[in-house]
Amino acid sequence: MLLAIDAGNTNIVFAMCDGETIRAQWRAVTETTRTADEYAILLKPLLKFQKLSFDDVDAAIIAAVVPAALFDLRQFCRRYLNCEPLVVGEADVDLGIGVHTDRPQAVGADRLVNAVAAHAAYEGALIVVDFGTATTFDVVAENGDYEGGVIAPGANLSAEALHQAAAMLPRVAIARTQNVIGKDTIPAMQSGLYWGYLALIEGLVARIRDEYGKPMTVIATGGLADLFYRQTPAIGHLDPDLTIRGLMQIHMRNAAKCGKSA
Repeated sequence: MLLAIDAGNTNIVFAMCDGETIRAQWRAVTETTRTADEYAILLKPLLKFQKLSFDDVDAAIIAAVVPAALFDLRQFCRRYLNCEPLVVGEADVDLGIGVHTDRPQAVGADRLVNAVAAHAAYEGALIVVDFGTATTFDVVAENGDYEGGVIAPGANLSAEALHQAAAMLPRVAIARTQNVIGKDTIPAMQSGLYWGYLALIEGLVARIRDEYGKPMTVIATGGLADLFYRQTPAIGHLDPDLTIRGLMQIHMRNAAKCGKSA
């Protein structure tokens, strides 16, 4: 089986993949001080719950946007899985797509992985909206090439910034309000965060479509995608496993380069 690891700024997702099936997946808080041994302590009982073990892992692949976490994730794979992981973004890993930006090496690994998965699953030109610590809007051409995108503050990040910068404003959760006009501080904040963020999504999608000049399908993924998906016709599809599927596809393309060590 393949262990796919998506290391984001807020969470790390570990997924056990059997062929084209995601057998199990778990989410942990991203902590850059966590060691390879601590990853083993974390994952071993989780695998056991699924009647799996480290011996069932034949290969691993990592997409990390947190460089400080990559060293110990790689060491964990070497020490406990006895395999050399593929790392998305390294020169010898073939994504199967072109990256048409000014500095291709600076594009986040998760954004490229999403582009690979989206092109495999949907037809035509695409916009992939990933609701993470930041919310990214990524443009994928009809042939699968990555064409650039937009990076906006994530909804939770916006909420935290509002609380930190304004002395009288409390910390609030992102939630849909029944009315746009709030009658007290908390519902007014929640309205601004939720409906304001929805307007950001709709506005950026419309501007990207206008600038690109072609019909585009919009796919939403990431932690808060479900919260906004049903509230706007701007988003065509909700695909929570997009990143993991992209890692699976990249691994299959590069399978000869990784696997159990002798």
